[in-house]
Amino acid sequence: MDINRTICNYIAKEWVAKAKSKRAFAIDHNIDEKIVRKISQPKGYNIPIKTLYKICEARGVKLSQLFKSIDEYLKPNLD
Repeated sequence: MDINRTICNYIAKEWVAKAKSKRAFAIDHNIDEKIVRKISQPKGYNIPIKTLYKICEARGVKLSQLFKSIDEYLKPNLD
């Protein structure tokens, strides 16, 4: 399993897809729009912890909560 791809896919499907647009997501989460486009690619990208932290901070979520959510997201695929 590629953890970077998994993290990016989770963020893209659960957060970016529910935003008004990729640009709006970028502005709301204090990151560059090109980063949102990279996150949204099916292959994902090597997302820095600093970027994850910015996204979580903007959403009022702790990094630990993000990883717990990703773990829950993966469970049906692991069974």
